[in-house]
This record gives sequence, C-alpha cells and structure tokens, in this order.
Amino acid sequence: MSEDSLVIYEAQMEKIDAAIQWMIKKAEAKCALLVDKNGHLITRQGFTQSLDTTALAALLAGSFASTREIARLVGEPEFSVLFHQGKKDHIHISLVNDATILAVIFDDRTTIGMVRLYCREAGDKMNEIFAEPPPEAEKSAIDGEFTRTAESRIDDIFGG
Repeated sequence: MSEDSLVIYEAQMEKIDAAIQWMIKKAEAKCALLVDKNGHLITRQGFTQSLDTTALAALLAGSFASTREIARLVGEPEFSVLFHQGKKDHIHISLVNDATILAVIFDDRTTIGMVRLYCREAGDKMNEIFAEPPPEAEKSAIDGEFTRTAESRIDDIFGG
C-alpha cells in the first residue's frame, strides 16, 4: 500500500459521519464534505443535493495544492485553513490531517468563529478515529476474503 492510500473501515466511517453531523448541527452549517488530498470525496453530510460534490471535492484538493505553493513562497510550510466569503453562502476549508480536508458550507445564520471552533473539534475527533486500530471483524473479513481468492487462483493455476 502506498503512503498516499487512505483506508477507512465501515465502523470508522460511521464515527466520522457522526462527528461531521455533530459539527454541522453545533455550527449551524448547511453541509460538509470530507475529501482526501487527491480530490476524492470520502463522505458528505447535510444538504448537498444541489451540489456537484464530485467536482467540488476535486476543486477543493486543487485549491489546497495551489495554496500550499503560495504558503511555501511566503515562507510557511502550509496554510491549514482557507475561507471564502460569498454574498449568501460561505465556505470554510481546513486540513484535518496530512491526508484529508474538511469543507463546510454555511450562511449568515452562523459565524465564521462558530464554524471554525466546531470544525477544529470535529477534526480532532476524526484524527482520533483515524488513529484507531482497524476493527478486528472487518480486518478478519478482508483477510479471509483475500485468502479465499488467493487459494482459488492458485487452484486455477495449478489445477487443484
């Protein structure tokens, strides 16, 4: 597995979704997206029906990549938070860790301070979840499936 690979198990995903839902509720945001740095959407919560979340995920990752270069040019290792203010909707984008980005879309019902506070707390919670060892049941199921597939392929090759 390459360093850029991000593996999230189902039990972890449920906890991540719960942390994001909690953040949306507390911050009074419209929706949130968790994206990997390669631009793949990991999960989305809230009112995302009117958004092209796949395109948004790719653009968010690209935005952070270009911002990383801007940071480097001004002597910073990286900027960890971006904020874009629109007429009615705003977006707060923050790094959760080296592999993931959390984007939160909100309007004037809340403040950037509230969004920032709850994003930080949700990010801390997600980092705890990412640090958890893989659930044994899922790890065993994956290992078992791999073993069955490998045995079947070996039998096919050697006529077993």
